[in-house]
Parts: sequence; C-alpha cells; structure tokens
Amino acid sequence: MLSWQIGNVRVSQVVELTTASLGPHLLPQATPAAMQAIPWMAPFLDERGRIVLSMHALVIETSEQTIVVDTCIGNDKPRTYPKWNFMQGDFLRRFAAAGFATEQVDTVLCTHMHVDHVGWNTRLVDGVWQPTFANAQYLFAEAEWQHWRHESQEYGPVIEDSVQPIFDAGQAVIVSQHHQVTAEVALLPTPGHTPGHVSVRIQSQGEVAIITGDMIHHPCQIAHPDWSTLADSDPAIAQLTRTEFLQRCGDEPVLVIGTHFAAPTAGHIVKDGDAYRLDY
Repeated sequence: MLSWQIGNVRVSQVVELTTASLGPHLLPQATPAAMQAIPWMAPFLDERGRIVLSMHALVIETSEQTIVVDTCIGNDKPRTYPKWNFMQGDFLRRFAAAGFATEQVDTVLCTHMHVDHVGWNTRLVDGVWQPTFANAQYLFAEAEWQHWRHESQEYGPVIEDSVQPIFDAGQAVIVSQHHQVTAEVALLPTPGHTPGHVSVRIQSQGEVAIITGDMIHHPCQIAHPDWSTLADSDPAIAQLTRTEFLQRCGDEPVLVIGTHFAAPTAGHIVKDGDAYRLDY
C-alpha cells in the first residue's frame, strides 16, 4: 500500500485491480511504440509497452475526518464490460488490511459518476443495494448529478445500483464543484471528462496535493495533454483543463496523485523541454 503525507494529512491507496487491457480502447494514441519512446514512462507500462491503469480508492485522513475518494468498480454488479460483470474481488479485504474500517469513514467523494469511480458506494446485502460506508455522507457535485440523471449509461445500470441507493438511504449530499470539505480538503472543478468532474485539493502546513480524478487518466497525458480519452464527454474542454492544470502546477511543489496511475502513482509535474513529465 502506498501512502503520502501532506502536512498533517495522510493519503493512502487501496488498489482494487490493475489492467493493461483498457488502454487501446481508452487512449488509442498511446501505442507501445509511442510509449516506449518516452524514457520516464516505464513504470506505467507493461512488458509489452501497453499503458497500465490502476483502479484504486484514496483514503484521506485529517484531524477532522476520514474521507474516501472514488470507490472503484465493486462486486456483484451487472456490467457490459465482461471482466467487470458481476465481479468478485477482494477490495473490502484490502481496505481492512490497510487498517481501515468501513464504519469509520465520514465522507465519500466521487470525482464523477463513471462506473469505475462509484462501484463500492454500495454492496449487495440480502439482495438489496446498501451503502458500503454506513456512517458516511456521500458528496456529489450538482452538475455531475444533474447530467447523469438523464444521460444514458454505457456500462450498465451504474446510477441505479451505485448512486440512487445512496439517495434512498438519505446519505447523499449535493455540493458545488468548489465545495470545502474540511479545513484542508476541497473540491476543484476540472470539467471535460464529464460535465461536473472534480479533482480534490489538499492543503496542509504549507504543502499541497491534487488528486486528479480522470482529468488525467494516465501519465502519458502529462507529456501529451492534447490526447483526450474516448471516454471524455467534451474532449476540447478536457484538453483545455489538462493544459491549464499542467501550466499551473508545472515546476511547482504540488504533489499530483493520479486516480488511475499505477505505482508509483504520485509525483511532481516538471518541465521537460517544450512539454512536461512526472517526476517520481
């Protein structure tokens, strides 16, 4: 388990799975030849040069709250992607092994409502979808919720089994894309991948970290911010959001923690000639 200290705040990674099978469908520009030409990309590729994506939750521990950012894919759920269909993984065992209890979580943040970010919001109990984190408030950005209430879903009934049950249980809270969660944790609007997409900003004792969400899926988009994924709802806005983020954080002491970055998962964005790279 990887973890990082940002002032008084600790962030820990709990991995559900890693995969290289999604890359060609998500980022077709990121061919093995293109990736192997970038020396610093090696940790984020498999032995064949394919991009590796990590599905993981990030647990933020502050003096005020325990916060889970994004809840991966989940078990028992009907999905059109075969490897995720009625999946039976050991995420909750890994969560406990990392030293966390589901009951201790105060807040769940979903950067957006795609299938691999809301799955463990709920779990199947006696045939009914129940909140996995029974004592938590689940925060959803209003623009994101309004979008998915009426939008068709590619991967199955994601809203029905992983979001609506949270509202039914009275644990959902609609917030703005600038919402201040605690004194040290706030949402950061990063639209483009979805209309209401947010990243998470952590600031404590003069140190800063950003949890990306899917603003940046893979570190190759740091070198090529113009590469928008096929899952971006508005590729032009997604590219603009990435470019502005890199310009703002490049050569600054901001720890960037990638929501889908394989280990080492986090680093600092630095100038690399006319482009940028992740210094890990």
